[in-house]
Amino acid sequence: MDGFCLSSGSIKTSIHDIETSPKSVPSMRYYGWGLTCIGGAGVLLTAIMGYTYAPLVQSPPFRSPEAYRILFWHVPFAWTSFLSFCLLFIGALSWFLKRKEWGWNLFCTGSDLGLLFGLGVVISGPIWGSAEWGVPWDWGDLRLNTFGLLTAVALFIVLSRKAQPDGIETRDTLSTVGLFGFALVPITAVATTVYQKRHPSVVIAESSETGLDPKMLQVLILGVISFWILMAGLSLLTYISYNMEYELRRLLEKIDDEVVH
Repeated sequence: MDGFCLSSGSIKTSIHDIETSPKSVPSMRYYGWGLTCIGGAGVLLTAIMGYTYAPLVQSPPFRSPEAYRILFWHVPFAWTSFLSFCLLFIGALSWFLKRKEWGWNLFCTGSDLGLLFGLGVVISGPIWGSAEWGVPWDWGDLRLNTFGLLTAVALFIVLSRKAQPDGIETRDTLSTVGLFGFALVPITAVATTVYQKRHPSVVIAESSETGLDPKMLQVLILGVISFWILMAGLSLLTYISYNMEYELRRLLEKIDDEVVH
């Protein structure tokens, strides 16, 4: 009985230590929610301005002039997904080199957000492609297929983390897959410059022959900034949730150890 009372006291101490150790968590959570709300409002404003403020493009060369407005979400989705995969890359390297839990949490955060924003790209892109090209997907276009593979890698990582038991071997394997996936980022980013078939190239500078209308550029910049703010908020919230999950798991292991002994 005395031994049980001693364990109960130790358990209470352990709970108190874990609850009070991450003192910055509440402030990070507030920052996360704040950035998420600001970014979400900006994303919604981008959609509204894309339909009301941005001018209509000419036809030709566009086959479906109204459909281009979805690009004000499609392009920020793509650029933000690349930043998410950068988080995945940093987390994977940190886990491999230092075996730190924060590196694995960052890897998980990057894979979740990479999947989220990647799906935004592969959903919005075919909508525009169906209207403009007549087909939702071009299997001969390098950029489309490398990005599709990149999103599939993120999906594989997320599902594997849920299906496989957490351990060193699982983390090493998925980190390796993540590093392979990140190698597709520069390939996808330069694909329209090196090998352009259907997917339009990235043009943001206005000239007499090419470029964006100033109003279009303003909406696009608003969209990119808003998506990046949204990603920053979601990154904080997601990272905090994984860190709390780790702390809870560590607490349960400590409780089990104290109860047994």
